[in-house]
Amino acid sequence: MELVLNTFGTSLVKENGNLLVIHKDGKQVIPMDKLKTILISKGAKLSSDAALLAIENEIEILFVDNSGKPQGRLWSVKYGSVSTIRRKQLDFTLSSHAVEWIKEILVQKLDNQAALLFSLVPIDWEFQSSLDKALNKINDYKIKIKSAKANVISEIAPSLRGWEGAASRLYFGIINMMMPSNYQFEGRTQHPATDVFNCVLNYGYGILYGKVEGALIKAGLDPYVGVMHREDYNRPVMVFDVIELYRVWIDYVVIKLIQQEVINADCYIIKEDDSYWLEGLGKRILIQSVNDYFDEVVIMGGVNRSRANQIGLFAQKLATKMVNLKM
Repeated sequence: MELVLNTFGTSLVKENGNLLVIHKDGKQVIPMDKLKTILISKGAKLSSDAALLAIENEIEILFVDNSGKPQGRLWSVKYGSVSTIRRKQLDFTLSSHAVEWIKEILVQKLDNQAALLFSLVPIDWEFQSSLDKALNKINDYKIKIKSAKANVISEIAPSLRGWEGAASRLYFGIINMMMPSNYQFEGRTQHPATDVFNCVLNYGYGILYGKVEGALIKAGLDPYVGVMHREDYNRPVMVFDVIELYRVWIDYVVIKLIQQEVINADCYIIKEDDSYWLEGLGKRILIQSVNDYFDEVVIMGGVNRSRANQIGLFAQKLATKMVNLKM
């Protein structure tokens, strides 16, 4: 369960050993036995007693911006990254092992994108030839990524980014063809979004950033020590690496919401600069849809877990791999 506080004036306090949400329509006691995360955006209030109670119960607290991306986090000291893992993580990111690891991440991302397109395309689709061409080119980029050789990631990082970016443009080009005519878009736009699809997708990715970062921290990994993005200063670059495995999950949820036209004009606003931003109703619909999807149990690597727990399992295995790897 995820508690979202995104209404101006809403407060979260501690009362009689429970978490209590106070808003304009009254009060609501929040059961802590199923609560995993608290998301707080601008205008909401959090008491120190409520924060400490959440930490004691290992409930993570994220402060997010208007695009849903985490800007700050409170977590238990139990999740502090031990020095052994941190040293091994740094050694790993500077080694040839990291080159093969990030290549595997990107190849899996392209495979995930191709699989999603296959699953969404209707029988006898009028743009089947466009899909076939896109998939062939995506496969070509996958082969290039696999065949790239280097001792350190900096030697091939620009090429990897270029191939991954080109494949993603093809991928989103096909997705655009699947959208209702009034929801089609010209391409990916991030900060800010220039259409409804990208507006919803950006917020979905923001949710995913928080989930991945939390999983890394709980596994003892430093989210600020990455591989392909390691030169980005003061940013959670390991999150940017790992998130590539799971973007397709957000893509699926957003595509379905848009195709079913669940996201309507009441869900977003268009500002004077023609940028699109998700509003309260749209955020509630998307967050609930993402959480429902992430609670579903799936088989990955022969293990049955919810999608949310699969991310945590990946982070734990990555930490173990780094600690045990012989350099």
